[in-house]
Amino acid sequence: MSVRVLPLGAGQDVGRSCIVVTVGGKNVMLDCGMHMGYKDSRRFPDFAHLSTKSNYEEVIDLVIISHFHLDHVGALPYFTEMCGYNGVVLATHPTKAVASILLEDFRKIAADRQGAKNFYTSSMIRKCMSKVQAVQLEEVVEVQPGFRVCAYYAGHVLGAAMFYVECGGQSILYTGDYNTTPDRHLGAARAPKLKPDVFITESTYATTIRDSRRARERDFLRRVHRCVKNGGKVLIPVFALGRAQELCLLIETYWERMGLTVPVYFAAGMVEKANMYYKLFINWTNECVKGTFTEKNQFAFQHVKPFDRSLIESSSPMVLFATPGMLHAGLSLQVFRKWAPDEKNMVILPGYCVVGTVGHRLLKGRAHQQRMEIERGVFLDVRCKVKYLSFSAHADAKGILQMCRQVEPRNVMLVHGEGKKMQVLAGRVEQELRMPCFYPANGTTVHIPAPRRYTAELSRALHDATADPPALTLASIPACPPATPASVATAPAEAAGTVPKEPAGAGGAGR
Repeated sequence: MSVRVLPLGAGQDVGRSCIVVTVGGKNVMLDCGMHMGYKDSRRFPDFAHLSTKSNYEEVIDLVIISHFHLDHVGALPYFTEMCGYNGVVLATHPTKAVASILLEDFRKIAADRQGAKNFYTSSMIRKCMSKVQAVQLEEVVEVQPGFRVCAYYAGHVLGAAMFYVECGGQSILYTGDYNTTPDRHLGAARAPKLKPDVFITESTYATTIRDSRRARERDFLRRVHRCVKNGGKVLIPVFALGRAQELCLLIETYWERMGLTVPVYFAAGMVEKANMYYKLFINWTNECVKGTFTEKNQFAFQHVKPFDRSLIESSSPMVLFATPGMLHAGLSLQVFRKWAPDEKNMVILPGYCVVGTVGHRLLKGRAHQQRMEIERGVFLDVRCKVKYLSFSAHADAKGILQMCRQVEPRNVMLVHGEGKKMQVLAGRVEQELRMPCFYPANGTTVHIPAPRRYTAELSRALHDATADPPALTLASIPACPPATPASVATAPAEAAGTVPKEPAGAGGAGR
């Protein structure tokens, strides 16, 4: 028997996470995201790999959403409302709450402003999210008899979870995005020694070992302070929740300590929304934030104010946190167009930018002065300083190997990463950890050996009756204890007559 894995997205790619796994005869879709680098049909996973008849409820038994980032949940309304899937969808409470807000914000940009065709509506988002069943951390959810799911804390963003799925003597652990290093407002990812048949892990930073957090924070603050001191403006593209709060906490503390008066702004409305969710789900934050919350709400910023679009034309120095985080649309791109030609200004990109976004093209150029195409036929002279400072809440190579050691899987699969870097990390997993490692491309089905394991209960009386007793003397015979059940694991075996469903896809994949 085997666990079958078909990436519809995030296979040797970052973005559009959507992995279909067959575990114990059940087909599970792990995330249902969109690709931020495309504006056509390629932004969504190709669900035709699953069925040409659109009978998705017959081929998918469960959908799991790991967290609220759009590259993990952005295609869910499309799948449920436009493709017709009406089955079970699981996510944590914060993910369900925040995803609906982010989906609607992006719909306004894509459909209303950019005129995207074949896109979901506001009502579709509401109907979709009403179908999501919220789960608690470490709560065992029995989807069907013998088909169990359990969520574990992933760090990364508020509500992010790793999901353990077990059925028919087979199991997998899917990480979504996770962070093994605690930060200023979230804890580190944690999971017990689950020993799954397959550990499916993100590999965004497959070959990166990041500097210490303190060193990155010092560098960030030094550059921001120097820019505004010289009369420049600092643009920091971020997503609404996650790194935004982390960097706002950092700026808030530094501004207070240094007595700075240069204004710091956040996209209007986002501060209030974020504050509401962090209050509502305070138990998802780290111990420091939880411990001081009754006395001081660390997200009630004194130096970070709502941004008014009229300030885009201002010549005064300022710091602006603007969404979205990859400069592919919205306020951050609008401000970038205005501020980029001035060499006094600076753009700091604090997280990963997927291929196809303006942020990715900007980092690829890296020149202090460059002429770049920000959309088809539209060019911009970029004279401002551009700096990439990674505050991304993803595990680096060291963290990924650490998590592999922690959960002790029989096999490892890398997703959500770049192909060449995955190959390097896969080599380390196999050489250092002695674990088979796979990294299939999108649309490729992989069969990973995973013999089913069953547990049988055997009574003490039957055990004693069938065991070969040693030779005994009368003096060595003890008093008989009362009969109690004993648990004995059988050898790996296949379930007779069980034929697991397999989604259609290209056969075979290399490691």
